[in-house]
Amino acid sequence: MSKIGLFFGSDEGNTEAVAQRIVARLGEDRVDVHDIADVTQLEIENYQQLIFGIPTWDFGQIQSDWEEFWEDLQEIDFSGKTVALFGLGDQFGYGDYFLDAMGMLHDVIVERGATVVGQWSTEGYEFEASKAELEGQGKFVGLGIDEDQQEELTSDRLNRWCRQVAEEFGLDGGADSVAELDD
Repeated sequence: MSKIGLFFGSDEGNTEAVAQRIVARLGEDRVDVHDIADVTQLEIENYQQLIFGIPTWDFGQIQSDWEEFWEDLQEIDFSGKTVALFGLGDQFGYGDYFLDAMGMLHDVIVERGATVVGQWSTEGYEFEASKAELEGQGKFVGLGIDEDQQEELTSDRLNRWCRQVAEEFGLDGGADSVAELDD
């Protein structure tokens, strides 16, 4: 069984913590975790299934480590790769830019040939605008996490999203192989 490569960028630790919570659900034997600050293009190219985690900073900005890797990212051929995305943001403090970085990351990898799975309903969120919202579909391009305003919903959202991603990745055991956690 080939492993999933999970790549994240995190300045204050929230995105890294969510990445670790995803690994706990999917299983350490299935997922290799990488901080985007410490990787090369080749490390991403080694995986057929990927999970990318990115927070949105301030007024729709990309997290600093992802920003430094952005040019390299645009050179990767994602053809034949399946990617799930999760993003962190503050829907009340920055409701005009909620999860924008995840939307920008989505656009780059789709342009480079990626198949994206793990889309997530916008129901239950309150925001004004988001580059991560799929127009007219009532969905985000990936899982939206708001540790600032809806921290109490994160565990359930992670449980449901990880089951969904396990099915969409075609993992052995599918959704039944995902640990249900209340963390």
